[in-house]
Amino acid sequence: MITVIREPEGQTLTFAKAGSVRRLLNLLGERCTSVLVIRGRELLTEDRMLRPGETVIVRSVRSRG
Repeated sequence: MITVIREPEGQTLTFAKAGSVRRLLNLLGERCTSVLVIRGRELLTEDRMLRPGETVIVRSVRSRG
């Protein structure tokens, strides 16, 4: 299971299998240009693989004004 924390919404989601960051973003309906994907203190690019048991933060970087 991969745990995803959506920011700034504060929503927590789990996925049985996501594979890559790109696939995770597709599952979330997000584009790589509109969010940051963070694992610990590391920013992840869309080609990085996600492993079971990991927690990542998906932080929106879109303007809300």
